[in-house]
Amino acid sequence: MPDSNFTGDKKLPLKSPLAAPERALIEWLTPRFTKHIEGYHLTLMTIIWSIGAVACGWLARGQVMWLLSGIVFQLAQWFTDSLDGSLGRYRDTGIPKWGYYMDHFLDYIFLCAGITGLAMLLDGTDRFMMMAVMPIAAGFMVSSYLAFSSTGQFKITFLGIGPTELRLFMIIIYGLVIMSGTAIISKPLPYLLVFLSIGLCVVVYRTQKYIWKIDMSDKASRADSPNKESSVVSSSDVTVGG
Repeated sequence: MPDSNFTGDKKLPLKSPLAAPERALIEWLTPRFTKHIEGYHLTLMTIIWSIGAVACGWLARGQVMWLLSGIVFQLAQWFTDSLDGSLGRYRDTGIPKWGYYMDHFLDYIFLCAGITGLAMLLDGTDRFMMMAVMPIAAGFMVSSYLAFSSTGQFKITFLGIGPTELRLFMIIIYGLVIMSGTAIISKPLPYLLVFLSIGLCVVVYRTQKYIWKIDMSDKASRADSPNKESSVVSSSDVTVGG
């Protein structure tokens, strides 16, 4: 049977510079949102934004102003991704397990789409390095989901950076390329790779250390309760023997 105490729709409080104003805006928008659209509709719209993010990168090879549409897609994905869960909870029409699965799977798709769109603007080694950003950036997401399955605590901000800050970073990159060309992102790419790699190592180290402490605490608790463990074993023996 599925776990009735599912908590995937209850993230830990976001700890990032934009978290508080974003939360205030979402709380203001949620009760005013049109009744004809539900949260799961907003979740699925990330498919459209992902296709658009790739397409604008391809089209921008010929005309860089297409990146303006990339900015629109980033803002649209922020809007739908921020409101889908809040809308379901506010109206009590949410489907939390489906929402957890599809919302975060599509977040991954949108991340890959945005990086792929930028990679299309580059050539040679620069394109390779931009594509190398993808698995490293996705590593933060994988760490978050695995940590949730291990601890029941769902955290989506890392080192003071959350999804909204990342979208803002992408918007800034689009704007810089429009104004100055692709060279402005080619030069810092190696440093970005190093920064992301170090950041991921720090996050994984802290997370595994925290989970290790939980396991050691559980292990100590089991060691302090030998009679309980013994009774469980004997009960199991009786069941199997019967």
